[in-house]
Amino acid sequence: MQRILLSLVIVVLVASACTGVGDGAVADSTTPSSTVPATTTAPTTTTTTTTTTLPQRSPGTVPAWTSGMPWGTVDGLVMFRGNPTRTYHGEGPVPRSPEVGWQFPDSAMCGNSPVGGQDKVWCGTGWTGQPVVWERPDGVTEVIFGAYDKRIHFVDAATGDRTRNDFSMGDIIKGSVSLDPDGFPLLYSGSRDPRFRIIALDRGDPTELWSLDAASVNGMWNNDWDSNPVIVDDVLYVGGENSWFFAVKLNRGYDETGKVTVDPEVLIEFPAFTDELVSRVGRQQSIESSVAVFEQRVYFANSAGRVVGLDVSSVLDGEAPVVFDYWMGDDVDSTVVVDNEGMLYVSAQIDLGTSRGGEVGQFVKLDPYTTDEPRLWGVDVPGSGGLAGGIWATPAIAGSVIFITTNPGRLLGVDRATGEVIWSDDVGGGAWSSPVFVDDTLVVAVGCQESPGLRAYDVLDPTRPIRLWDQPLQTGCIESTPAVWKGQIFVGARDGFFYSFEESS
Repeated sequence: MQRILLSLVIVVLVASACTGVGDGAVADSTTPSSTVPATTTAPTTTTTTTTTTLPQRSPGTVPAWTSGMPWGTVDGLVMFRGNPTRTYHGEGPVPRSPEVGWQFPDSAMCGNSPVGGQDKVWCGTGWTGQPVVWERPDGVTEVIFGAYDKRIHFVDAATGDRTRNDFSMGDIIKGSVSLDPDGFPLLYSGSRDPRFRIIALDRGDPTELWSLDAASVNGMWNNDWDSNPVIVDDVLYVGGENSWFFAVKLNRGYDETGKVTVDPEVLIEFPAFTDELVSRVGRQQSIESSVAVFEQRVYFANSAGRVVGLDVSSVLDGEAPVVFDYWMGDDVDSTVVVDNEGMLYVSAQIDLGTSRGGEVGQFVKLDPYTTDEPRLWGVDVPGSGGLAGGIWATPAIAGSVIFITTNPGRLLGVDRATGEVIWSDDVGGGAWSSPVFVDDTLVVAVGCQESPGLRAYDVLDPTRPIRLWDQPLQTGCIESTPAVWKGQIFVGARDGFFYSFEESS
């Protein structure tokens, strides 16, 4: 598929000035302060000639036409949900009769990380836990993921063998790693220890080049890094569980020996909390959702239910004013998804018990450009069978329908225009893994509490999904989001292992 390349020609964009803060805004919004082998060569500026001509892209911009497409010059799935709008989930085909091709590693990946002062052993991979997959210059397709054993792992997609030594973090890794989309041999990941790191992949072993400590600012809540970073040209956007959003100029390059370098500069430090929000719901306010980018806006949400849009057209000057501010009324850990019209799809949990959450719903569509009420529709997701209501997963757009899994255990197909739930199926309680849409096929994790596994649906007609197969994995719940790449499905489970599901022989 044609990759999204930064054109050398700068296109002047004429855009509507109709940007405002919606009626659901939180008052007193805060203004931001200002392996590859060692022989891997630097990326060139020459673009590959293809038979398809895509529109040109201005620097620092994520145009509408990139929705649903891979991002960058790397052939692979380079971040959680694949691109800045969080709408690309991998490359087909999807296996039609899958079986476990390999399991990694030989013994379970587990680590101790205290919760509330009490020891807790975590195993496998969790939420969101999506791997990245890329086709290296040496011909190896490499899968990279962080796990609960406090390590980042590097695996050959064909064999399940290690491609290079693990990289040890200081604590468990809950979120998804990101690979540099522009061909620089760099990996980006955070941990509970509490640092966000940039890691070079062109040395003998993965090597830390830079880190950002969650304690570098006066945090509101926790010190983890669940949010998945997104890189748009040379600027990285990420949120922390300390409830701060960061924009970082990477200044990527190479030294005289050909090794990759970075010289990061923090451009923006933005607190996602406000005094009013603290008075409403308390201090439990973190950013666990990943940042989405559309045009020259970034969107993210926090666990107090605040959905924020910042204008980053002048981010290199240290400016990112608030242009959208909406209160969902409850915890939003899921990632905002942006469609090709710039509309936002936001999922919330039922946790804080505010009246606002009941009024808005747990799955909503928002228009961030209107000066009127931005909520276009909302879907209620009440608790059921002793399970809390709401949503932890990130939705998947499939044509006119958007699919989402819910904590009470339903897979919903929602009409994107009207908000009507036009289809649903039982996938079992605790469905935190996000549905994946590739080649008119929807892949979801099912049965987390009883009979774990994966399931696929034919959604050629997204209004009438047809179940294709169920592949059990009885040993452990799948909380992580799968990655689909050319006939394989890669995903980790809470049993301590990571799997490749492939076409049965």
